[in-house]
Amino acid sequence: MANRKKAWLVSAAAAFLGAAFLANSLLSSPEERTGQTSRAVLSGTAQNPVSPVNAEPSSSIGQPPATGEGVHQPLSKRIVEYHINVEYSPENQKLLGQQTVTWKNPGSQPVQELYMHLYPNAFASEKTTFMKESGGKLRGDEAKKGSFGDMELRSIKTGDETDLSSAMQFVQPDDGNPDDRTLIKITLPKPVAAGAAITLHTEFAVKLPQVFARMGVTKDFVMAGQWFPKLAVYEPAGTRGRTAEGWNLHQYHGNSEFYADFGIFDVRVKVPADYIVAATGFPTKNPVVEAGKKTYQFYADDVHDFAWSASPNFKVFEEPYAAPNLPGVKIKLYLDPKHEPYKSRYMIAAKKALSRYSQWYGTYPYSTLSVVVPPEGANGAGGMEYPTLVTAWGASEGTPDLELERVVVHEIGHQFWYGLVATNEFEEAWLDEGFTSYTEDKLMELEYGSKPNLPVEASYITSPAALQKNAWGYRSHGEYADNVYTRAKLVLKEIENRVGLNTMDRIMKTYFQRWKFKHPGTRDFQTVVEEITKTKWTEFFDQYVYGSMMTDYAVDSIRIRQANESGQTLYESSVLVRKFGGTVPAVPIRFHFADGSTTEKIWDGQGEQIEYKLTHKSPVDWVSLDPKYTLKLENRHINNYMKTEVDTTWRIRWTLGVVKLLETLFDTVAW
Repeated sequence: MANRKKAWLVSAAAAFLGAAFLANSLLSSPEERTGQTSRAVLSGTAQNPVSPVNAEPSSSIGQPPATGEGVHQPLSKRIVEYHINVEYSPENQKLLGQQTVTWKNPGSQPVQELYMHLYPNAFASEKTTFMKESGGKLRGDEAKKGSFGDMELRSIKTGDETDLSSAMQFVQPDDGNPDDRTLIKITLPKPVAAGAAITLHTEFAVKLPQVFARMGVTKDFVMAGQWFPKLAVYEPAGTRGRTAEGWNLHQYHGNSEFYADFGIFDVRVKVPADYIVAATGFPTKNPVVEAGKKTYQFYADDVHDFAWSASPNFKVFEEPYAAPNLPGVKIKLYLDPKHEPYKSRYMIAAKKALSRYSQWYGTYPYSTLSVVVPPEGANGAGGMEYPTLVTAWGASEGTPDLELERVVVHEIGHQFWYGLVATNEFEEAWLDEGFTSYTEDKLMELEYGSKPNLPVEASYITSPAALQKNAWGYRSHGEYADNVYTRAKLVLKEIENRVGLNTMDRIMKTYFQRWKFKHPGTRDFQTVVEEITKTKWTEFFDQYVYGSMMTDYAVDSIRIRQANESGQTLYESSVLVRKFGGTVPAVPIRFHFADGSTTEKIWDGQGEQIEYKLTHKSPVDWVSLDPKYTLKLENRHINNYMKTEVDTTWRIRWTLGVVKLLETLFDTVAW
């Protein structure tokens, strides 16, 4: 998620359920097993101009490969399998849906309880945990007064038609809030054995609020994020250091995002006939129009979520794209009309991001990527990531600055860290947001010349907190964002600073390749760092990751003593430097003398303080710690500099020095 400081009911339910079971039996067929079926025809088309799309073209439809060719093995464990029919009714802004979901027990013990996230219930009243924690505000966007949303689970049955409605219970494991209904427990009639599976059939209804916090409706624009009953994650022992297997259970909080298992999604979306739908995955057939309604069908595998957006006003452009590390992907733009003139900017940003990230970390494995640009009044849906689909900021008036590219680059970065590595955003959000912010900065500097101003960004960290922490454990959204986006990025930059860019690239690529599709945790990343560098990083992680430290070295005092030696006047300058924060292996220090000469020293940063005594023909007139700003986690630059004056009753401390301060403040601040 960008940090700007996410149904139809068929007339005969039996017909749908029968079709779902048939689909289950056919999932071994090549066309259903691969999300890459259209990739083979995309090579060599990277230079095609951006082309408008007036209707869903046949080239956009996933085609099965020839028998015995082009079939890929599952990339993930595919713990879940969803078949969903949903219809959107603009008259009442409701989704009506039917869902068949199969869950496979990945553990070693029988399981008799399932849990589902009912995320839309976060907007049911002002008393929900999400609304109480957020105050109805998120990233500068505010919930519309009197606009509420909710999800009703109308029925739930097992495959043998056993009604489980009476076995449902809302639970609030985090805060006990009885007004929060975002997590539900379902007690099963009998346990699901290890390695066995269970299928549930549900009917549900969602009242969409006015767009806020990733989902909702603004006029005729719809953003369906976190819109279906979603199974929680059952973690086997060993997952993220877990000693005993069990469910990972959390409510929907004001700061938290999401965590889900990989699987298969087969989704039909019915909308008014003039609506255009963008969605996760790829369309398996051309839309069908009947009785004023249009039905789209999408398929995605090896993903852990499914989102869609719809509007009659989308301007659609698509282009196949291939690069040396990217065999082929179809990039689709769904633009608000205001931003149609900027279609090339969106397309180029998407290409640069997919190409570079595939080069740096590993190939983007899906056949499509969709970029949705909401209308101006729907910015609450903007700047968000879903598998194979991202949203940019809302289309405001005026020519957009580089923020247009930045948000696209950031959200596509999430396709790798959120989408493929898929860490637990409830408990370790920094592994997604921090990694994506680090990746975004690297690309924006390389491709657009936009260099981040890290000293200024570090100075914003006034309330540092541990990174391996529940998202709602931070005291405010500002503290959450400052830590899991900015401080987390600075932690990665400090690691890069210590090991060098080439080694850091190896660390990031190794971590990605080893842990994609596997839900790693913070200690898994630490293990990779130590393995690649062949060094223990315990102190670093204890201070800056598991702990809340920043770097803080200060010039504490400068004392001058005049002396005469052999008739020559000399000055002994005593400079005391102290450590107030975490440790770094090298603290650069510059001593400037009144005659204009300088000397440089390096302190190893160990211990609480060090005193330097310098004898020179003129006194020290100022001292600067880290004058080139190499300490990425130093956030209190005000005590890095001390100046002595002729009037010794005054000692003036400047943040960066007047010139440096002006340079810093007026340079581009990148987010």
